[in-house]
Formats: sequence, C-alpha cells, structure tokens
Amino acid sequence: MFCLEPRKPSLCKSEALTNERARATLSVLKGVIVSCYGPSGRPKQLHNGLGGHVCTTSQSSALLGNLPVTHPILKILTTSVQNHVSCFRDCGLFTAILCCNLIENVERIGLTPTTAIKLNKHLLNLCTSYLKSEACGCRIPVDFSSTQILLCLVRSILTSKPACMLTGKETDHISALILRAFLLTVPESTEENVILGQSIIVPLKGQRVTDSTVLPGLLIEMSEVQLRRLLPIQKSSALKVALFCTSLSGDFPDPGEGSMVVSYGVSLENAVLDQLLNLGRQLVSDHVDLVLCQKVTHPSLKQFLSKHHIIAIDRVGVALMEPLSRVTATICSLLLCNRNDTAWDELKLTCQTALQVLQFTIKEPWVLLGGGCTETHLAAYIRHKTHNEAESILKDDGCTQAELQLMTEAFCSALESLAGSLEHDGGEILTDMKYGHCWSVQADSPSVVNWSDLLSQCGCGLHNNQEELSWSFLRSSGNSFAPQTCFPHAAKDSTSNLTVDCLTAKLSGLQVAIETANLILDLSYIIEDKN
Repeated sequence: MFCLEPRKPSLCKSEALTNERARATLSVLKGVIVSCYGPSGRPKQLHNGLGGHVCTTSQSSALLGNLPVTHPILKILTTSVQNHVSCFRDCGLFTAILCCNLIENVERIGLTPTTAIKLNKHLLNLCTSYLKSEACGCRIPVDFSSTQILLCLVRSILTSKPACMLTGKETDHISALILRAFLLTVPESTEENVILGQSIIVPLKGQRVTDSTVLPGLLIEMSEVQLRRLLPIQKSSALKVALFCTSLSGDFPDPGEGSMVVSYGVSLENAVLDQLLNLGRQLVSDHVDLVLCQKVTHPSLKQFLSKHHIIAIDRVGVALMEPLSRVTATICSLLLCNRNDTAWDELKLTCQTALQVLQFTIKEPWVLLGGGCTETHLAAYIRHKTHNEAESILKDDGCTQAELQLMTEAFCSALESLAGSLEHDGGEILTDMKYGHCWSVQADSPSVVNWSDLLSQCGCGLHNNQEELSWSFLRSSGNSFAPQTCFPHAAKDSTSNLTVDCLTAKLSGLQVAIETANLILDLSYIIEDKN
C-alpha cells in the first residue's frame, strides 16, 4: 500500500542576504575555507558520520567536493568555485575567500546592489588591465632558458598544501621531479601549434617520498612471469604493439529485449573462440610483439599468443587507454611515493595542479608574486587609481565619487583581508608604503619597536629589511600611494626563494570571485521546492 500526499507549494523568500540564517551559513563556510588557506593553513578531516572514506585535505577541490551544502547561496558560491577549479586546478580557496569578503563588505557599507555591482565591474576591469599590462609591479616574466622561476612556482604550490606532509628536502625533490615530468611532455619540435604530452602519475604508497622518480614513457603493470619473457627480447627496432579498447574475453553482450538466433548444432562459445584465435593468427602474421587489452583477454588466446612469443597484458584499465593511444607522443610516468594513503592522495592532487599550472605558463609566460604581496600591492594600486582618476573611471554611469570611494575601500579591504588570511597564529600583517607588499610579524612581538628589526622579508621574498622602507598595519593603511616597481633586476637576484602564483589561474579566480559576488548580491528571491 502507499498513500498520496498533495504537493506542497514552493517556498519563496525575498531579500536573500538580509536573512540572518544566510549570513550565518556564509560566515561559517568562510571560516572553514579561511582556516585552510596558505602554507600554515589547518587541514580538514572530512568523513561520513556512518563511516566510510576519510579525506584529510586543505585543497578546495577535495574540500568543496566532500562538503555538503544545502543553502542556495552557498550552492551558488561552491559551484562557481568548483567550476573554476575544474578548469584551472589552482586558486580555489583564493576565489572563495575573496567572494565571501566582497559580499560581507558590500553588505556592511550599505550601497544598493545595483550600484555595488556596477562599481565592482569597474574595479574588476582596473585589476585585470593592470595585471595584464607591462607596467604591472606584481608579475614576473617566466624565462624558459632557466628553471628557477618554474621551480619557485612548483615549490609554492607544494608548500601551500600542508596535508602533503612534506619536509623541506622532500619538497625540493618532488618539485624537481614535477618540473622534469613537465619538460618531458614538451615536444622538441617548434611548430606553431604545439601539442603537449601527458604525465601519468603511478602510485607507490607506503614508501619514502625521496624514492619518487620520473621515467620517460608509460609504465604498465605486469606479472613477473610475463616480465621474464619480455626481458630476453632484443630488437634493433621498437616493439610493435596492438591496443584493444574492447573485451577479448569471448563473453556475449546482453541482447536486452531482443533475441539471438543460433543455428542448430552451432556452439556459440566455440564460434567466438575461433574468431579470437583467428585474430591471434593475424597478430602473429603482422609480427606484433605486445598485445594490450583494456578489459579481459580469453585464456586460450593468451596461451596462443604466448606460444608465438607475443606478450599479452589485459585489464589495463580505462585510465591508461588515452595515453597508450598517444604513446608515440611525449609521455612520461611520475612514480609518486608517500608515507600513507591519505598523504599520497593529497600529494597526487597537488602534483596534478602543479603540472597543469606549468602548462599555463607556456601560453601566458608570467607569474604573480605570492605570499599575499599581489593582493596588498593591487589594493594599493586600486586605491591610488580611484583617488586620482575617479571622473574618468565613472564617466556617465550615474554613480557618485563618494560611492566609488566607499566601494573602493570595500574592494581593497576584501583583497587585504585575503592576504591577512595567510596568518593563522595570531600574528600581525603589515604593508610597506613603497612597494605595497605584505609583511608578517609574530604574535608575541613588542608593540613599540623598530619594524626592520622584526621583519626579515616580505611574503613573496622579493624585498628584505635592508631597504629603507616604512610600514603600517594592514588594516590601517588606507592612505593612497602609488606602489613602485623594482623589476627586473631585484627579481633576478631573488629568484631562488620567491613565492609565486600562476597568473592565468589567479586572473580567472579574481574574475569568478567578483562575478559570483555580484550574482549573489543581485539575488532578490529564492524559490525552493519543498516536495
């Protein structure tokens, strides 16, 4: 028996962000994400209360993928970030925190959503134009004749993921391996349309991280017996390989609702086996040395191939089929080791991120300064720009200069708060009044002191305390000044220990964060189906 219930009417709520529950849930999500941000971020352990897989991570892809959200506003935010991460793999936490900061700041200053959205678009255009310009003071060109900047980029990604549980020596080792794996996928030819190869990550769990290595080509798992048969083979030319993406087991497909007509006296099993053996004879006549099958190979076919000195490997799996089909391109295998399954899973995600970020540098050979310096430098630039060129920015869009200054302060405060999110131990964040870089001081430092005695270098590592600089606390640095640029000589002297970010991923994250904040601010009604 079953009972029928009448459909419940949909629930319509107005003024989404003025709802206390919406603000509270947004604040909670922001707190979780902020606490994971940066090299000293706190990893989160996610698991189902009923048991099952446990995920320890500080990465946005794993965090948001395993964190169930029910509020519609949070769903918009998390979906936008996940879409960004699926394309760029990096800067997911940056995107989410900046979006939350902007929403909170706009709600606090009291501008109408229409005005705030319009001004946000102006400020976004200022940011992207500056970051893409030659005059930008927070980006460094990637010199492919040297590996220093590329190594800094990979090392910065690895150190920002504490759940990988790497020591300094291990970080350097994995950084070098990732860079080598990337370089092995770059073809030697210099054609206009360069097609990059692929790096396959092979798991070796429970071993030392320093045992990880990179090998050119593709590794395929096989039994020791098969390996002994293959090793004596000595050929002056390459092995001839046959690749099958279908099953060679001889099983019959399910006819579904149809039927299969078989003549009297015919054995389907024998007929299929005969066809498989005919295939084997064709492989022998074609002088094939190695047969690879995605699925299962019939034992009789294996035995037949073995008698003719052909190695047959089945159950290769769908993950290796694409690289196997492109094996005559530039492909390498990264044998990745870590102490346990949890740390290995996090390290694998991080290596995949680093490999994709390196690919972006070919299209856009620039990196941004990391450690919060791009955010504080950009905030200083935007403040100075809007203070001195307000009329040209606004033009005829109906906004006043007072509204622009309010929105500018909210926008710059969101960027500076993002830089402040890198500090998790109660320390203070300062910014210098020359370059607009981010500096961190420990929590137990004396209140009245010469700052140069406490500050060793800025967040990105480009500047040190030997320069004649003046500092102010981050949240009290509302004064407008034009941040200076010192490239390229200072960058060349410090490239061995710089903290840098991917320009392509961060530009996308900046755009996604602001556009998502605008979308959420523009929400007038939320309609929920309660059935």
